Amino acid sequence: MVFGNNCQTMLRHGEFERIRAVLREADHEEPLTAREILALLEEHGESFDSAHQVATVLGRHAETGEVEVIRDRPYRYRFDDRGQ
Repeated sequence: MVFGNNCQTMLRHGEFERIRAVLREADHEEPLTAREILALLEEHGESFDSAHQVATVLGRHAETGEVEVIRDRPYRYRFDDRGQ
């Protein structure tokens, strides 16, 4: 099952890179909700199932410090692109 976990990690990393690329292209610097990010992704032709999927991907990357989760209602997400 280690192989399956590695595949999931790689898939989520690809999803994260797609989200990051769209937000860079859209030039959004302010924190956004998962629903707002999903709308931007759809506008740029990227397919995600739901805002929950976006939030899951971003939450996993918050553990590494690449994303800051602003725990408010609703949650908002801010990217740390320093050094990128």
